[in-house]
Amino acid sequence: MSMKIRLARGGSKKRPHYAIVASDSRMPRDGRFLEKLGTYNPLLAKDSEDRVKMDIERIQYWLGQGAQPTDRVARFLEAAGVKEKAERKNMKKAVPGKKATKRAEERAAKAAAPAEAE
Repeated sequence: MSMKIRLARGGSKKRPHYAIVASDSRMPRDGRFLEKLGTYNPLLAKDSEDRVKMDIERIQYWLGQGAQPTDRVARFLEAAGVKEKAERKNMKKAVPGKKATKRAEERAAKAAAPAEAE
């Protein structure tokens, strides 16, 4: 069974509140989970102690059982000092999309056409 430590959304529309849960990776995001490990309230200030609350002992237990944290939960664990900081790379972030690339090629072709006519 593939385990994940992830966020389960709660709260009403435009007022999110998340539970940090240990669940089977095949279950839906807000569906069945095995254990609630903490809470995350993104509406609170970033320096507030109540923004992220975690049961560190239980999280370490699940990590020992082979559970993989999602990216957001991994960042919480890094901030709490439970997990060492991982190197993140997004190589394609600065690369323009297909349409932007096509438009740039068309502009270059139009700019080159008058220069060739002269």
